[in-house]
This record gives sequence, structure tokens and C-alpha cells, in this order.
Amino acid sequence: MKVVVLGAGVVGVATAYYLARAGHEVVVVERRSGPALEASFANGGQISANHTTPWAGPGTPLKALRWLGRTDAPLLFHLRADPALLVWLVRFLANCTGKRMRENTRKAMRLALYSRRELAALRDTLGFEYDRVSRGILHIFRSQAEYDRALPQVELMTQMGCVRQVVDADGCIDIEPALASVRNDLVGGIFSPDDESGDAHKFTLALASHTEALGAVFRYGTTVEGIVVDGERVGALATSDGRYTADAYVVAAGSYTPLLLERLRIRLPVYPAKGYSVTIPLAGGAHAAPMVSLIDDEFKMVYSRLGDRLRAAGTAEFAGYDDSVSEPRARFLLEKAMTLFPRCGDSADAVFWAGLRPSTPDGVPVIGPTRLANLFLNTGHGTLGWTMACGSGRVVADLVAGIEPEVNVAGLAFDRFR
Repeated sequence: MKVVVLGAGVVGVATAYYLARAGHEVVVVERRSGPALEASFANGGQISANHTTPWAGPGTPLKALRWLGRTDAPLLFHLRADPALLVWLVRFLANCTGKRMRENTRKAMRLALYSRRELAALRDTLGFEYDRVSRGILHIFRSQAEYDRALPQVELMTQMGCVRQVVDADGCIDIEPALASVRNDLVGGIFSPDDESGDAHKFTLALASHTEALGAVFRYGTTVEGIVVDGERVGALATSDGRYTADAYVVAAGSYTPLLLERLRIRLPVYPAKGYSVTIPLAGGAHAAPMVSLIDDEFKMVYSRLGDRLRAAGTAEFAGYDDSVSEPRARFLLEKAMTLFPRCGDSADAVFWAGLRPSTPDGVPVIGPTRLANLFLNTGHGTLGWTMACGSGRVVADLVAGIEPEVNVAGLAFDRFR
């Protein structure tokens, strides 16, 4: 079978790899000059299968209201006449109930745990490096109220097979000594020993190389100009490089997926949420920067040690398709990173970045078929693209081939939005 994959981020490349490994003829179409140059380029680095609780939850609307007008707000909406954002917000608010949050967490968790297993198997098979650190993820809390609200999620995720450990402030320091300077600010933490971190960009580059070795063809610098429909199927893909025809098509174009589907009158509620990161070259002693990947609940920031660099990332800004770096928001991340780890490196050498994360209103990706018989979706992973890439890539490759996936995919397809 010949398959065209649209998009060469970590999700698109993983999809192409599993398709090529299964023996299909694969062509990947990517508008950028290489793989992983959008949201996969400089993200937080966490493979956080135990942290799939969606943004949409009972307390989020009030928090968002309190954050209005703050340039450092973890969740920032630029309210304007944008019909796509308004529709997304209505659906988002509908998911801000305890029942829906639990349902959405379960759906995302199934895929995330499956993806982590697939990543481990793939890594063992191919044997490449990407600054992987397998020391778990520690979620630290400075607010007793927020800590108390997080504890019921531990029980829910434990029921689903996750390993999560509730620790006190001293326990946080035992796990990550680099936090010693803020010991008195901490009320406790939640440790997920089986989670990991790593450089998604390095991973995607290596996986793309392995995918090419299997016979897949990557067409970089190629813009999609249209999707040609023939009856109830896609007949061809019109691009700046000419037309491509295939037996099946997979759209894994991240935040840009809805723009491609609009032409087919498929209204996909995926909206770009701009995230920021700061990368600091490391210096100083062994404990100057964390060895364990962290989530700082107060500022909704994550930290990952990637070789000789510290990556700090966070915030979600709804500003349409503007991927420019806001200096105040980027410097806020840098300031918090240097406050937490003042001897980790020179702030003057820090590199700022912003990227658009494809977010669904329920926090669950959109994976599977559409009303067109040979068109499949693999998008909407939000902040969990790196976490879910291998699992969702394997699932879509199976669905394209007519094979039942190994993991339960109920509630992941596009038809849940109808």
C-alpha cells in the first residue's frame, strides 16, 4: 500500500516509521526544511505518561479569569473576533467538569502508557541516543490547596496502572537535591518513577533517518496546496512539488491540520496553543541543575536536563497562528529557572523559543479515520506530542492497514466531536 503522511514532526515521523516498518510505500510531505522544526523542536522534553490530566477541569475557568491581564499567566487567552477560538472555548468549558475530566484523563492515559512501552521497544531495537534521562518526573507543590486538589488524581491514575508516589518536602529533596534551596517553600510532591525525558528534536532526526533507511521518501520544503476529493475518498494531494497519489493519506500536521481540513468541510476543533521554552547551557557543579525532570505546579513550568543543557518550558498562549517569541513571557521562564537553579549556567547564553501546540478542547488527541474512506488523522496532542508520538504512530499505522490496534482507541476518533 502507498501512504502519504502530511507533516514531519515527531508524530508524523513516528507514523511514517511504523508504516514503513510494516512494508508500506511511504512519502512524507513537510513544508519546513527538515523534520521536527515546529512544536517538536524545543519542547519541555518530558515523556510524561503519568501526567495526562487535561487543562479542562473544574477549577480552570476561575483560574483563567484570575490570570486575565497578567503577562506571566500560565494560560493566556487573547480574546478577539476569532470564530475558531470561540467554538473551541465553548467546547473547552463543556469539558470543565469532574466527570469529563476523569473520562478524558482515562482516554489520554491509555494511549500515553501504550506509547511509552512502544518508545522503549523502539529504542531497544534501534539503539539511538537523544539525551534520554530515565529518572522519573517529580511534580512539586508550593501551595497546600493545589497539592490537596492533585492527590485524588494519584488514586485515579494508580487504578489505571500508573506508579505514583506521594512524598513530603524532604522526600522531594531526597529525589532531587538541586531543590534544596527552596526546601522551605515546598509542601510536597508527587513522583512518577517510570516517566522519562529526552530531546524530541534529536529523537525525531534519528527516527527520520531510520525511516528513510526503510525506504520512505521525505519531501521537505513542500507546501500542500489542496486535497483533491474523488467521491468518498481522497484522490490526490496537490502540492508545490506536484501531485501525489496514494492508497491512503494521514494528516499529522499539528496545529495546521484544521487549515488543511477546512477545504474538505471537516471542522476539526484543534487550536494552536503557543508554548515557550528557554534552553540554558549548563555550568557549575553536579547539583547546580536538576538530574530529575520536574514540574513546578505554582508556575506551570517543566524542567528537563538534556545532556549539557537545561530546558525550562511552560505557558499556553492562545494567539492564533502567531509563533513569535514574546520577550516578557520568555524572560519570565528564564527568571524562574535562574531563581530555582541560580548556579546552573549563564542566563546571558539562554536561547528563547516558541512553538504552536495542537490542542483539543478535551485534552485528548484526534486519531483515526474520517468520513473520507482513505483519510486518517493523527493530531491534537497538545503538550503531549512527544509523550504520545510512538503510540499514536503505531495505532494509525495499524488502522491504515485494517489491523485492530493493541490498545483501546475508543473515544479518540474525530466522530466524538459530532
